Amino acid sequence: MFSLLIGLAAATASPGVTKPTERVPTDVRRVTLIVRDMERSLKLYRDVVGLKVNYDTVVTTSGVALPAGKPGAKARLVLLNSNDPFVGWVGLMQWVDTPLDGPADYPKRMTFGGTVIVMNTDDVEGRCAAAAKVPGVTMTAQPRMQEYPGRNGAPPIHVKGCNFFDPDGILIEMNQLLK
Repeated sequence: MFSLLIGLAAATASPGVTKPTERVPTDVRRVTLIVRDMERSLKLYRDVVGLKVNYDTVVTTSGVALPAGKPGAKARLVLLNSNDPFVGWVGLMQWVDTPLDGPADYPKRMTFGGTVIVMNTDDVEGRCAAAAKVPGVTMTAQPRMQEYPGRNGAPPIHVKGCNFFDPDGILIEMNQLLK
């Protein structure tokens, strides 16, 4: 399972999390999601989640490096950023001239190979309510209080969060850190 934290910078770091003393050799820059309907996905990621579109173009795909679609097929690629200019981005890609075949059913439960994207927000109640209204979104848990053990002896971490599948079956965990 791949999990990516997208959200506010160090100002909202959890108690017990310390800034690394040295850099690791790799940054997780972005996750790119293959979507069926770009405009529907933008209603969620841009309009509800609040990510900013900073790149929107049609690309020619090889079908090799990204093993999807036919060689030479065209796909629309939209890149959205959160608060960091380098990490925490979400890419959305939709094939436009030869649509991809995909599963007819959307997942209702997680399994091997599933994806969870964890996002931090400033208004979990409002964003979760708005997400529930986006066509194709399936809520799995309404906003609720959660407590996680603190790191490195720190007090427990309190968050309010909801969970939902996006219009293409990616599970989103939307959290708001509480003090």
